[in-house]
Amino acid sequence: MPRAAEIKRTTKETDIDIRIDLDGKGENEIDTGIGFFDHMLTALSKHSGIDMKVICKGDLQVDAHHSVEDVGIALGQAVKEALGDKLGITRYGQARIPMDEALGEAVIDISGRPYIVYSCDFKADMMGQMDTQLVEEFMRAFAYNAGITLHIGCPYGTNDHHKAEAMFKALARALRQATEIDRRFEGQIISTKGSL
Repeated sequence: MPRAAEIKRTTKETDIDIRIDLDGKGENEIDTGIGFFDHMLTALSKHSGIDMKVICKGDLQVDAHHSVEDVGIALGQAVKEALGDKLGITRYGQARIPMDEALGEAVIDISGRPYIVYSCDFKADMMGQMDTQLVEEFMRAFAYNAGITLHIGCPYGTNDHHKAEAMFKALARALRQATEIDRRFEGQIISTKGSL
């Protein structure tokens, strides 16, 4: 059974169309109108192996906030829907990714209990057309709507581009690990509660 989902989200601020396949090869079509964000989502798709189409038309005349946050919401919803009953998933994932001088870290639990711990200090206010603050906004929106616990950060680094990219790639690899089917637990939920 394919683990795929399609989410359409339309508000007065954004019009979003997202399609994903968790068992893909990282093929993607990304267009949010925000170059740096497109770069981050492309990395997320490629390094997670999740086929991803993300098209967002947002009120960029205001700023990038609504587009970035709403894509996080819709992408999180898509991941949650694609996971379905979560039978047999590995559930936990973690990754540490170097990007030159910066290190990105992500640890996730597909628990059904959304939570985020975020730690990264950026030096600049902007990366291209994207506010550095929006990295945290995306991660929070994604985690809460996917129903995952996410601990993510960059403990050190000097280049803001590298810091952000290392975190997105770490999230990608942690997601890949956590969403994969563990054949030893096929047909089971890895939880003493019997549900996630």
